[in-house]
Amino acid sequence: MSSPPITVQPNTTIDEVARIMHERNIGSVMVVDENGKLCGIITERDLVYAIASGKIGKELPAWTIMTENPVSVTPNTNIVDAIRKMREVNVRHLPVVDKDGRPVGMLSLRDVIDAAMVFLRVLLAE
Repeated sequence: MSSPPITVQPNTTIDEVARIMHERNIGSVMVVDENGKLCGIITERDLVYAIASGKIGKELPAWTIMTENPVSVTPNTNIVDAIRKMREVNVRHLPVVDKDGRPVGMLSLRDVIDAAMVFLRVLLAE
């Protein structure tokens, strides 16, 4: 997983979210409430939707395009179970949260591929 988590508030503008994602070279950000608990996620797909529907450049808040209550896992979730969950719900970004629902990192498809490459290198070297 990637850590530390990149988070925004529900009232952060969509334009600012896009800027953060561009500057950090990431495909999603987690939206947290006033207590720091995960309440949503914004992905590249959400930004495409925002552009296509004319929401960019209008200072609209993140909560207007975020996916509420996203599927998440804990740091103790087995990687196979996490990948299975990603596949079942058809997502490329899976928030990792602590027992209180606060983000600790993000598991992305890129992270899964990187881990698979290491595994394959070890397997094929035998």
